[in-house]
Amino acid sequence: MVFAIALAFCAWDGRHAIEFVGLKNFVKLFTTDKIFQAALKNTIVYVIGTVPLTLACSLGLAMLLNQKVKFRNFFRTVSFFPYVASLVAVAAVWNMIFSPSMGPVNQILATLGVENLPKWAAGKDTAMLTVILFSVWKNMGYYMVIYLAGLQGTNPELEEAAELDGASKWQIFWNVTLPQLKPTTFFVIIMLTIASFKVYDQMYMISQGGPGNATMTLVYYIYNVAFVNTPKYGYASAVSMVLFVLVLFVTIIQFKGSSSND
Repeated sequence: MVFAIALAFCAWDGRHAIEFVGLKNFVKLFTTDKIFQAALKNTIVYVIGTVPLTLACSLGLAMLLNQKVKFRNFFRTVSFFPYVASLVAVAAVWNMIFSPSMGPVNQILATLGVENLPKWAAGKDTAMLTVILFSVWKNMGYYMVIYLAGLQGTNPELEEAAELDGASKWQIFWNVTLPQLKPTTFFVIIMLTIASFKVYDQMYMISQGGPGNATMTLVYYIYNVAFVNTPKYGYASAVSMVLFVLVLFVTIIQFKGSSSND
């Protein structure tokens, strides 16, 4: 890590001597590198779209499957399965389901009378949405399990007392259950945010960063700069430092927000 920080201020292709260039890499990133700027924007959009949606879906699943419903364990297993399944396999299935020409989703939309069918991963305007939906579906089972563990630690007597006082289901959830899940929610948000900022594999399997640079993210760009075509390890390290500072900044804000609420 120390070497990567030092390398961010240098130029090195792995074959020639390391050359110190100062802030040249960072100046280029924010002035002339359009791909980096697109990757930075896409990463932020991905985080904003993925974190709250995954949080809501995982919490909703946990609340539902924490009840005494029939086949509860089966549905818990089904919800968790996408997280442990092979990414290559589930990505291939996802691309088939959302295929613009032969996918069942577009066939259903065509049956309903939709004329301009979305291109999903093949469309510049819908590719990021497709990846976000895929990420939510694949990861919400994992965070559902974390929320289920958190729900096991809540005090049921508080919910019973609120129900006796005439509180509705929504009031009990919002004012009694959710405050008790605050530590769990904070942990989930931190883990989700960090994982979303360093996303790479979903982009590679679903859209390969395209079409164009529509789904190019910072980690994907770091990989391309460092290992595709002519290696630029110094420049890739500079992008890595930007990602590190961004994640650190967001994490500090989240910790400060949690401390102030306490």
